Amino acid sequence: MTFTRRDTIAGSAAAAGALLASPLYARNNPVAHSDLIIINAKVSTLDRANPQAEAIAIRDGKFLAIGSEGEVRAAVAPDAEVIDAKGRRVIPGLIDSHMHIIRGGLNFNMELRWDGVPSLAEAMAMLKMQVDRTPAPQWVRVVGGFTEHQFAEKRLPTIAELNTVAPDTPVFILHLYDRALLNGAALRAVGYTRDTPNPPGGEIVRDAAGNPTGLLLAQPNATILYATLAKGPKLPPEYAINSTRHFMRDVNSLGVTGVIDAGGGFQNYPEDYEIIEKLHRDGELTVRISYNLFTQKPKEELADFQSWVKQVSPGQGDDSYRHNGAGEMLVYSAADFEDFRVARPDMPPNMEGDLEPVIRLLAEHRWPWRLHATYDETIGRALDVYEKVNKDIPFEGINWFFDHAETISDRNIDRIAALGGGIAVQHRMAYQGEYFVERYGAKAAERTPPIARMLAAGLHVGAGTDATRVASYNPWVSLSWLVTGRTMGGLKLYPGANRVSRDKALAMWTHENTWFSNEVGKKGQIKAGQLADLAVLSDDYFSVPEDEIVHIRSVLTLLGGKVVHGEGDYAGIAPALPKPMPDWSPVAVFGGYHKTPEARAKLAAACACHSACAVHGHDHASALGASVPVADVQTFWGALGCGCWSV
Repeated sequence: MTFTRRDTIAGSAAAAGALLASPLYARNNPVAHSDLIIINAKVSTLDRANPQAEAIAIRDGKFLAIGSEGEVRAAVAPDAEVIDAKGRRVIPGLIDSHMHIIRGGLNFNMELRWDGVPSLAEAMAMLKMQVDRTPAPQWVRVVGGFTEHQFAEKRLPTIAELNTVAPDTPVFILHLYDRALLNGAALRAVGYTRDTPNPPGGEIVRDAAGNPTGLLLAQPNATILYATLAKGPKLPPEYAINSTRHFMRDVNSLGVTGVIDAGGGFQNYPEDYEIIEKLHRDGELTVRISYNLFTQKPKEELADFQSWVKQVSPGQGDDSYRHNGAGEMLVYSAADFEDFRVARPDMPPNMEGDLEPVIRLLAEHRWPWRLHATYDETIGRALDVYEKVNKDIPFEGINWFFDHAETISDRNIDRIAALGGGIAVQHRMAYQGEYFVERYGAKAAERTPPIARMLAAGLHVGAGTDATRVASYNPWVSLSWLVTGRTMGGLKLYPGANRVSRDKALAMWTHENTWFSNEVGKKGQIKAGQLADLAVLSDDYFSVPEDEIVHIRSVLTLLGGKVVHGEGDYAGIAPALPKPMPDWSPVAVFGGYHKTPEARAKLAAACACHSACAVHGHDHASALGASVPVADVQTFWGALGCGCWSV
């Protein structure tokens, strides 16, 4: 295949070198201003005035024209570059209304991800391989993104199993926000002994002799889990920059181009934002980020916000990185951490007194805010405060909202609607639904959360993940949950009346999330004038069986018209990433979200670098040899540090 500015781009083994030398590859590195068109596509625009198209034109980072191939070609310069979508589904770039991408990026390269791994046996094999690769005094960490219910065995590993696999290397495993498992080496590393007292809100489980067993429980909040994890080694700044880039690329590989960062525990402002701000200054962000500020110290919340309103204003920044307001933690006395294995925690009597001055301050300065609230009881008490403040300082024009709201009542939904607020829902129930049913029953679980009722009330409702320490950052798990109503373990939670259509679920993951970041009309649709963020999908979201939605990936992701991810046919035009740092990083071998053997085989067969890797120059086919199973391709190439497979 000969590549020219008029040719279509379709990667193949023979064309890898040509693609890397192409004008389109160049335009994703030095700034270039040529037009780009995508043809032969099934475009879902999410624009009611023009819902379907077959071609797209992009100029200067924005969509220029959407329609037939002839219409699009007529709108661009004669030398426009062309991408052939080969009949694939194209959607707007996905936007996660609730993720912890800034904190997650700082740690991604240190974490072994069990997101999507189908069996405990495979998870433990991964753990053993990583233990063997990890030098002292580093830890092996599995930090959220999975549930025991996704495993065929329907259980977590035992402490004894962890000690067998890792007698000397510290292992820390965080399961949701209910527990953490530490092997003996990890207990020694953090210094927990029979004399260590239980911290407030947490339990160090002990044996009959009073010695810690390695099980930590959130009783009822996750502070003990946060604090223990924080005792581990941290990445130096250069490594943290690399780590964040790899995390963003893995998110891009799933079609995500935008995130509203909800702050997080042990994520201090401005110190812990220095890495993401450097990446922004250097033009290396591949995800658009709107960030909220999350207070860190009980009893000092008001002081935090009083300081922050003098330092930064909502909307400050640009389309790549901008401030979005306060939360999801506003005051610690209103934080009802979800753990459906235990009874609902009552918020303390001082909750309203703590919350009111913070809300008054935010309303006075016209700061949007978000509040983590799992239970209806917490939401009702917060609304008492909101309604009181609204009488003095009307909320009109402030986009405020609750996060989660699994057990919210109809009455409180209507109260939110009356105040002009919204609700951002996350797929936490896909990971914890079995626990909720065990405690409250299947009937109560049918409305957790009651999305249909929220929509009927006219609320702004957006979708997200709450990744990375609870649910996974994979948006297709959320989209599957919204459409099917099933947990990761296969339990059917919701009747048809509380599920949403594929169209609605996609809307909740694109333009409907822009209300939550005050960017309505700027992105989230494939529409002339909007930011040119899109994903070309591996499989057609609108026609695959429901149980295959979760396995969809993006084969090509564009941010502002620039390629930020490509695989298979488009691997050759993806911008290169440096090797994961440090060299023992789990990302170098396992990548991020788990790929099925079928997906790995499909990528191996289509990958432009399968025969000749343009990044490292080694012959993959020869290196692997005929005896190596295709399912081991990712592990093998990742271990070599190949950018095509380690990201």
